[in-house]
Amino acid sequence: MSSIPELVSLEDIVRNIRRIMVGAALAGALAAGVLAAPAANAAAAPAAAAASAPTKHFFGNFYSKWHPSEDDDFGHRSYFKGYWYKKDGYYWFVGDLFDRDRDNEYSYVWYRYRDGSGYHEKYFGKSKSHLHFNNFAKFKSGKFNDFDIRVCEGDNRFEDCGGWGDAF
Repeated sequence: MSSIPELVSLEDIVRNIRRIMVGAALAGALAAGVLAAPAANAAAAPAAAAASAPTKHFFGNFYSKWHPSEDDDFGHRSYFKGYWYKKDGYYWFVGDLFDRDRDNEYSYVWYRYRDGSGYHEKYFGKSKSHLHFNNFAKFKSGKFNDFDIRVCEGDNRFEDCGGWGDAF
């Protein structure tokens, strides 16, 4: 008994090739979509976080006055620098105090603000090296209209004070 192979028409061959090609294309598209989705989400996450992060407005450096026994050199003066940002209807202030002369005296930082009832001053930190202040001041939007910083350095918080510097 001999077996004669069944003849396949050209149309059947073309139809099968089309099915294989469509299946391969579909599988490739699905694989590409699965691989691309995590990358797209990862790229979108920092962009979304950056879009929601408040804008920082930098200020400083505000320096202390020099003491007559020291060189009149900005390299040895204490200073303060920082930034403010607006979030949830409030203005927040962040900054750093640096004491660079290493004379065993403290550096002090003050702030003052003006609202409808006038100016208000507050001394809020001292250091012999470096001190970071995170959200050291908070004001309701529209409730104040000026914010100044001053740095002092010496035996007490009133000695060798620099001038008031405008931070807001």
